[in-house]
Amino acid sequence: MSTSIFNLDRLVRENVSKLKPYSSARDEFKDFNKDMIFLDANENPYNNGVNRYPDPQQITLKQHLSTAKRVPTDQILLGNGSDEVLDLLFRAFCEPKKDNVITLPPTYGMYSVLAATNDIANREVLLTESFQPNVTQILEQVDHQTKMIFLCSPNNPTANSFEPEKISELLESFKGIVVVDEAYVDFMEGESWSTKLHDYPNLVIIQTLSKAYGLAGIRLGICYASAAIIAVLNKIKPPYNVNELTQKKALERILDTDSIQKEINSILTEREGLSKVLLQVGFVDKIFPTEANFILARVDDADKRYDQLIKKGIVVRNRSTQALCENTLRFTVGTPAENKKLIAALKDLA
Repeated sequence: MSTSIFNLDRLVRENVSKLKPYSSARDEFKDFNKDMIFLDANENPYNNGVNRYPDPQQITLKQHLSTAKRVPTDQILLGNGSDEVLDLLFRAFCEPKKDNVITLPPTYGMYSVLAATNDIANREVLLTESFQPNVTQILEQVDHQTKMIFLCSPNNPTANSFEPEKISELLESFKGIVVVDEAYVDFMEGESWSTKLHDYPNLVIIQTLSKAYGLAGIRLGICYASAAIIAVLNKIKPPYNVNELTQKKALERILDTDSIQKEINSILTEREGLSKVLLQVGFVDKIFPTEANFILARVDDADKRYDQLIKKGIVVRNRSTQALCENTLRFTVGTPAENKKLIAALKDLA
């Protein structure tokens, strides 16, 4: 990509450019020598394991992520869930009541919520009938105030990945930031767009430990981008946004690569088996291709089938209110035992 069409300084909000970031006690002194006496941060001095503020830059955790993902540490930002990272992007690059972003329904609902929260216009461009980005229509909606385009791939709720050529075309044609949300990247066959960071200075990748890593409860979101973009986000992030317990649990889980891969393999195997069974259920009209840890199915009457499954003690997601998703249910792939119960319930209702 020619970097001449991408000007980061043009995108950053003026007040953010002028902002002098808050400097915390642990930003100013980082050498945790066991012989040091820390009287600088107004902490409770009695050790209970969490009486000290956490590392504001999560250096140890970033170092391990850097090794695993092959992304330099200065190109990594961690947040209190992906939603905080997404919110930081809006607050760094979008001027309220002035700028706009583009989202591609049906997609993750927080993009539009965060746009509204930050008073940013959201221009929606529907995916095609095959759930792919309509690049021509997207670019037609771009103007000088369009700061970001959000792509969720694999997409939620449709479960499919976007064609790489379409994402590349947007990265090469759009002068703003292209955000690729890879929450479900560990369940897809292709490689992460993090391998393309050196090719595209306007690429931002969002990942999470909530899905494949099984850590939804600790709230840890990850952003990979150019060092320049990460530096802007670091200026405005809260000083201690990732707590000590989250950092410790995340590091413990990231290092347990064998368990993670075993669980991913199980989910992929179960996903294949569940897809085959769903195709045999009488009220299921269509199964959509999936590269996520869930399956989107079109049924005869989504409201009716949702209620029937609830009565059998099984909660799925009714996605019928989403664009292009009339009469669809979203089935998260569970454990073998959970999937067995789901299959029995579906066969009983058929």
